[in-house]
Parts: sequence; structure tokens; C-alpha cells
Amino acid sequence: MGQKARIRLHRPGNDADERAAYYICLKTGDHGGDGEPLFPEDPDALGRVYVGPYLAYAPHLALLLEDEQGVCGYALGVEDSRAFYDWYEKHWRPRLCKRFPEPRGDPAQWTPAQQVYRLYHHPDYFCPEPYALYPAHLHIDLLPRAQGRGYGRKMMEELLGRLRKRGAPGVHLGVSARNRRAYGFYRKLGFQELTRRGEGADAAIYMGKSLS
Repeated sequence: MGQKARIRLHRPGNDADERAAYYICLKTGDHGGDGEPLFPEDPDALGRVYVGPYLAYAPHLALLLEDEQGVCGYALGVEDSRAFYDWYEKHWRPRLCKRFPEPRGDPAQWTPAQQVYRLYHHPDYFCPEPYALYPAHLHIDLLPRAQGRGYGRKMMEELLGRLRKRGAPGVHLGVSARNRRAYGFYRKLGFQELTRRGEGADAAIYMGKSLS
């Protein structure tokens, strides 16, 4: 990646942007590693939860990193998580549930895609406390070619600045306990651990940062 790399806003209605962001979600969908081998029957399964609704609901906070090869990273966020989840419940999730039936049978036999389909029907709207201090939340993912070059920090700084301007007093995010690299990255940016859900390597770590 050379000097041509740049951060820009998602262009609403741009199918190329959406396809690229879904692909990045897939390629980072295994606790930060390549999730493509896990979702051969439905590569978009994760993106329908972690990308699509953010592009639709808050394009003004959807940042894309683009180099000479194309889009190679994104940072997505909302300033009020509960308002976003209310919109998701009313306008986004019904379409998912209609299109993708809830899996049946032994959960131990479900494919990764079927596990995500269950999430369509039983979403997790968890927000760490104190919510009033950290109402915003965000996601960031970069393809390997864009990692380790300072672009992730620049995207985070840009998105945090946009959230601050929109009045968010603080922001939270979730990270897998297995993704030690991401955890260290967020700590360097000033995020502090708020709580954990689950045990050991399967835990989800929630971190927060004040924007005051």
C-alpha cells in the first residue's frame, strides 16, 4: 500500500462499497482471521449483522479505507446504540428472519452460517454499563495488506472525532478474547475494559473510551 491510501465516507447506494465491506467482514470474521473457509455456503452471513445495517443506518459514520487495489478496510459506528438497535429490530431484522429460517436440530451440528442465522432470530443487543457514559459503539476491520501501517489508528481517530462532534460522550466496542492483537490496539488508543461476557478464550470483552 502506497501513498494513494485514503479514508473516505461510504457512498450511500454504492453497491461496490457494500460488496467490498461485506468481503472485509468475511476475511476478518474468524476472531480477526480469515473467515472465508467457515462460510462457503453463505459468505455474506456475518456482513448482514456487522456491516449492512451500519451502512444503511449511519452512512455519515461509515468510513472506508481505499488503496490502489480498492477498499481494504472500514470503520463503522453509531452515536446511540439503543436507538440503532431499535431501528434494527423494526426495519432490518424482519427481512433477515423472513429470508433465513431459524436452524433446527442439534446446535452442535450447525454450520457457522447456521449459527449466524440463529443470531438473526435471537439478536444480542447487549450494551455495557454505565450506558450513559458510553452510548456509542463502533466496529473496525482491515484486510492484512492494510494492517500494521497506522491506518487503523487514523480511521479510529477520524471516527471518534465524528462521534464526538455528534455529541456522543463516550463509545464502546466488543472484541473476542482470542483476538489479542485487536485488544492491544484498543488499549493503545485509550480504551479500558468495562466487562466480559463468557469464559476464557470464548469471552467477549467490552471496552469503553470517554470522548469528553
